[in-house]
Amino acid sequence: MMGTILLRYVLLIFSLIAPLSQAQAQASNDLLGSLGLGQQTPHFLKVDQAFVLDAVQDGERLTVRLQIAEGYYLYRHRFTFKGEHASFDSPALPPGTDHEDDFFGKTEVYYQQVEIPLRLTQVDEQGRLHISYQGCTEGLCYPPTDKVITLTPLAAHAAAADPGESQSDIDGPTSQQDRLAAALGSQGFWLSIAAFFVLGLGLAFTPCVFPMYPILTGIIAGAGERLSTRRAFLLSLVYVQGMAVTYTLLGLVVASAGLKFQAALQHPYVLIGLSVMFVLLALSMFGLYNLQLPSSLQTRLSGMSNRQQGGSVPGVAIMGMISGLVCSPCTTAPLSGALIYVAQSGDLWLGGAALYALSLGMGLPLILLGTSGGKLLPRAGAWMDLIKQLFGFALLAVPVLLLSRLWSEQVTTLVWLGWGLALCGYLYHHNQGSPHGIGKSLRGFLILLAMITSVFMVKETLLPPPIAQVEAKAPQFVRIKTVQDLQQQLAAARGTPVMLDLYADWCVACKEFEHKTFSDPAVRARFDQMVLLQADVTANDDDDVTLLNELKVLGLPTLIFFDPEGNEQSGQRVTGFMGPSEFLGRLDKLR
Repeated sequence: MMGTILLRYVLLIFSLIAPLSQAQAQASNDLLGSLGLGQQTPHFLKVDQAFVLDAVQDGERLTVRLQIAEGYYLYRHRFTFKGEHASFDSPALPPGTDHEDDFFGKTEVYYQQVEIPLRLTQVDEQGRLHISYQGCTEGLCYPPTDKVITLTPLAAHAAAADPGESQSDIDGPTSQQDRLAAALGSQGFWLSIAAFFVLGLGLAFTPCVFPMYPILTGIIAGAGERLSTRRAFLLSLVYVQGMAVTYTLLGLVVASAGLKFQAALQHPYVLIGLSVMFVLLALSMFGLYNLQLPSSLQTRLSGMSNRQQGGSVPGVAIMGMISGLVCSPCTTAPLSGALIYVAQSGDLWLGGAALYALSLGMGLPLILLGTSGGKLLPRAGAWMDLIKQLFGFALLAVPVLLLSRLWSEQVTTLVWLGWGLALCGYLYHHNQGSPHGIGKSLRGFLILLAMITSVFMVKETLLPPPIAQVEAKAPQFVRIKTVQDLQQQLAAARGTPVMLDLYADWCVACKEFEHKTFSDPAVRARFDQMVLLQADVTANDDDDVTLLNELKVLGLPTLIFFDPEGNEQSGQRVTGFMGPSEFLGRLDKLR
């Protein structure tokens, strides 16, 4: 009995002393360590703390994301993926950072975060994805880590696909912008840049690039003398560089922060301000400053205009940057592809380089035009004055193109008619001063014919069509404003496919869709089998920004298609203008 009591007292004393001894030992170690004495054991995170795995599945799209702790990294070449009761396309790993490793040699690694998109092609009830990766930090390398991701079974829509469709149509993303976004991360850096440069060449003659031609030619013609080929090439190159830099930076901002910044640049105040500037530049080419402005202000404006148009490299660069803002509202499939890649991967370097190459491709015809213009323009004299004034009319066309985003179609047509009649009147007046002959008579006849043709061409626009014709021509859209409106309309349309058109008055291609594609009889017949929704985001208010962010829209125009269950059809978005035949092909694939 006494032995038992004694044993209990001994154990109690040890239990009280042990924590104090451990704390004292720890304090001693900490003190020695702080003085540089003694040995400290480095503290390493557990593998799941150093590399936090997260996976999100959205239908057939699976996004694998790894958050990497500071000072740690993952090897790019050590990623492996294996499906269990599931199959998927080979994932496109994003490029990594070059790293010299004692164990693996020269490799690529990921710091901070890596995001890997996968496209699932088949997932059964017990489908799972096995992923393996390996990481290191200074002084420690972890063994390969294996993780299992449980997958949600895909709907059995693949079995009901049209047997005539190719396998690439079934497995791969069908929209061009999605294919470009996927290819941008999978192929080599220089191959991607070259591809986007070629795509930019194809966009060089789209309506949004047209305003740049009179601006550049006005700069060249405004020099007041015949430029050498070298000087004209330099000015054209500087102009295109300014445009490309603005276009690239704006694209990165849109991809990183959303569409609201691009929409803000289309505010009426911005468009009116740019229009006033181009009108002033055009008037300077007509020599009208001394008739309308005080001499002091005239001297300032003339000096500014001469610096901008007379060959000043900084002035030409500024005009190029402004031109980048002019073409900014145009969204095309190549541009959307680059923006989607930047938004999903966060790779600003490759995305920015692709946008820059796209801009240079768009600017190559401008460089050729500007260079040849400097060589072909005649020497200073009466002919140079005529050419400058003609380019003044061209510069006056730029404000009409800008303000047409704010005006109705009827007002825009009237302004274009006034511009055309003024140009014809100027040419007719100038022709009257030329010597008599067959050439003078022929030019006069052609000018009068152009004036009469212009009047007849706008007759249909000025005269309202019959009501029955309007009702038959215009598809019936249900207007929505908020995310809640969209959800309510999708719920009400259950059982019927839905198309959502995201529209803005400043979007040129949106208006092209309305007038050229949606009015086509074959397209309207297909629309009879769908519910049509439209969100007008011209105001760019809080509701508009919330809706665009919720739908992850990076540019306009954007058409989004929903299946009869109210779910978005993956990979089927349309960005950029499509003609009736191409759009019908897209609708056929949706059916």
